[in-house]
Amino acid sequence: MRTVTRLLALRRADLDGAVCAAPQECVEVLRDRPLVTVVLEHRVRGITPTRQVFESALRQDDEWRFSGIDWPADLRPGALVSVSWHAARDEVVMRTVALEEPMRVDGVDYFHEYDPRVVTHEYAPGTSNRGKVLHAVRRLGLVFDDGSAVFAESDLARRGGLGRGARGSFLLRNAVEQLIREGYVTRVLGSVDSAGHPCYPAVDGQEAAEMLFYAPLIEPAPRPGDDESEEADRRDHWVNGFVRKLPPGAQPSRKQLALHQQAVENDQITDGPLAPGYTFVKKHHRNG
Repeated sequence: MRTVTRLLALRRADLDGAVCAAPQECVEVLRDRPLVTVVLEHRVRGITPTRQVFESALRQDDEWRFSGIDWPADLRPGALVSVSWHAARDEVVMRTVALEEPMRVDGVDYFHEYDPRVVTHEYAPGTSNRGKVLHAVRRLGLVFDDGSAVFAESDLARRGGLGRGARGSFLLRNAVEQLIREGYVTRVLGSVDSAGHPCYPAVDGQEAAEMLFYAPLIEPAPRPGDDESEEADRRDHWVNGFVRKLPPGAQPSRKQLALHQQAVENDQITDGPLAPGYTFVKKHHRNG
């Protein structure tokens, strides 16, 4: 009998609820068992191999899930896990795959392979106004395979969570400008279809619309054991200048090119020209 293997991206609800979606092929066989043995093979922070065994129950809400999975603390929303089952065996095996080098995605360290789309969609906003706006773009916008996303700026007043009227407009405008200044989002021209869904690049025949384009900042993460931590990135601090992806077809302005060259000359960043499709975000103060 063949082995069934499914590759799943963990959601925040999976990690918080200690559950994992079950492949449909094994549900009919395992659903009536009071307990199912689940083995998790995992490298802690991408280094130390571990093997944990759980006695899990198969439960159904909107879908069938294995419950009682004590996920390791170093797994983040979006992390990929393969779930394997063979009818001749009495256990389900789950595996994560360590990255060759840990990566930092917008200040969050990833030690294992992940789905960029889910990382973007599962963003947990802070309580700040900019966090609420970024949440709307990342969770409610159109998300691409590389984790970038677009959202119609005109919808922010309704879905950004900053309120209506003059005060809401003021808070929204300030939050958007802060995100642009910090390099999180860029304004682009896209379109919306008849149902109001965003499209980028713009589609002929659709209504043109100003969009906010988000691209994740991906950089090497500190090695496990280094003093630097992702919590430090979330506090108020100065952020050094950095290179960030632009929307498809966009080019950096002359100002950004000049700022990049100045940063190179001052040894603030690695020497070399800007790669096509990227811009430079100058040093700035970030609030959490």
